[in-house]
Amino acid sequence: MKGFVLGVIVTLLCLAIGAYIYFGFGMAPVATSAQAMPFEKRLANMALHARVDKEAPKNTGIQSTEENYVAGAKLYVEHCAVCHSLPGQQQTAIAKGEFPKPPNLFRGKGVTDDPAGETYWKVANGIRLTGMPGFKASLSDQQIWQVAIVLANADKLPASATAVLTNSQPQAPPRGETPGSAKK
Repeated sequence: MKGFVLGVIVTLLCLAIGAYIYFGFGMAPVATSAQAMPFEKRLANMALHARVDKEAPKNTGIQSTEENYVAGAKLYVEHCAVCHSLPGQQQTAIAKGEFPKPPNLFRGKGVTDDPAGETYWKVANGIRLTGMPGFKASLSDQQIWQVAIVLANADKLPASATAVLTNSQPQAPPRGETPGSAKK
């Protein structure tokens, strides 16, 4: 039994030393153009989904009215489109340079199959190591819900909200700012 315990301790120590060497000597991929590390996506997605499942609101915090859809569309254009694109638009240079690549939320199924509470959580808190900022310090709770319901219902928005999204071009943030860093 002593040999087994000693073997486990030595194995864990070797793994820790190997990880230190891998990261400490600059072998880990850190450039946005580099390939993902082994299991990086799987572990990150597993942690994200577990946290969102635990903390995301189960009920939508606002009514799905035309006014809220239009307000959410305007907020999306201002804060989100630079990374996540607009309907019928290509990715911006900013989006093309990110790792992992931000999803185009209006191409394919986007996030329309996600509950609004999940999208709310992601917009409010951001997602570590992805470039997705958290907006709870710069947008109100109502504004975050407005963006969340636009994305949850992107395939069935009223014409007024669709017009806001399709008549706009995503703008790069002013120099020195990241998307969502400007205070309202």
